[in-house]
Amino acid sequence: MNTMIERLREGRAAPVKRALRDIFSWRFALLIFSALIVVYPLLWVVSLAFSGQQSLTLVQLPQDASLGQQLLALIPLPEQWTLDNFRAVLTEQPFLRWIGNSLVVALATTLVGLTLSCSAAYAFSRFRFTGRQRGLTLFLISQMFPAVLMLIPLYVIVVQWLGLGNSWLGLILVYAITALPFCVWMLKGYFDTLPYEIEESALLEGASRWTIFIRIILPLARPAIAVTGLFAFMTAWNEFILASIFMDDESLYTVPVGLRFFVSDYASEWGYFAAGSILVSLPVILLFLSLQRYLVAGLSAGAVKG
Repeated sequence: MNTMIERLREGRAAPVKRALRDIFSWRFALLIFSALIVVYPLLWVVSLAFSGQQSLTLVQLPQDASLGQQLLALIPLPEQWTLDNFRAVLTEQPFLRWIGNSLVVALATTLVGLTLSCSAAYAFSRFRFTGRQRGLTLFLISQMFPAVLMLIPLYVIVVQWLGLGNSWLGLILVYAITALPFCVWMLKGYFDTLPYEIEESALLEGASRWTIFIRIILPLARPAIAVTGLFAFMTAWNEFILASIFMDDESLYTVPVGLRFFVSDYASEWGYFAAGSILVSLPVILLFLSLQRYLVAGLSAGAVKG
C-alpha cells in the first residue's frame, strides 16, 4: 500500500520536476532574452503613446541619481498614463483622412492583386504554353532584388507615360505590380497540390474552364487566397517610399506618409508618432485575426468530393 502511494506521489511530482528543469534550462533563458529584445522597443512605443508628452525622456532623473535609479530609468514607464496623444492625433490632425486613404489604396490593391494573381497562377499551374517556364523564372528573379531598384522605371512609366502621378490609381497599380510575383508563386504552388481529377470530373459533366475555376478551384484555395490577400494588403498599408514619391497632395497622403510629419528636422512629436503607430497597427491585427479563423475554416471545408 505504501509503495503504491509513493508511486502516485512520484507520478504527480514528475511533471513539476520536468517543468522546473525546463524553466531553469539555457533554452528557456535564451527564449526570455530574445522575447525581451523584441518587446522592449514595443514597450517604448506604448509608453510614449500613453505618456501625454512628446519628449523621449519619460523619467526625470536627479543629478545625483544612483545606479539603481539609472537602471530603473531604462524601463520606459511614463509617470502618468493618459490618452491625450490619441485624442490629439484623432481630432487635431488629419489622421482619419490618412486612414481612409490607406484603406482605399490597400483594399483596391488587394482586389487587383488577387484578381490578377489568381488567374495567372491558375494558368501557370494547369496549362502548358510557350514562355511558361521563362515567365515563372522572371517572376522569381524579380523577387531577388529590392523594390527600390524599380523606383525610377516605375516613376517614368506611371508618372511620365501614363500621367497617373499624384493619384490613387497610379499608386494602386504600382503596389499591385510589386506584390504580383510573390502572390503568383504562392498561389501557383497551392494550385499544384490540388488534384486534377476533380477538374476532369467536372469537365466530363460539361462544366467549362471558367466554371471550374470560379466554383471549384477558388473555394478549395481559400487558405492560400487569404494569406495572399493579407500579404497584398500589408504591402500597400505599410509602404512608405513609393507613396511619398508618387503623392504630392496632402489630402491624398496615406498613413505612413502622414506619420512622417510628426517627426521632422524642425519638430519631433514622438508622442503623436507613437500613438499614430499604434492606431495604424490595429487594422492589420484585426485583419490577421479574422483571416486566421477563416484559414482554419477553409482548411477543413470543401476539400472532400461528394
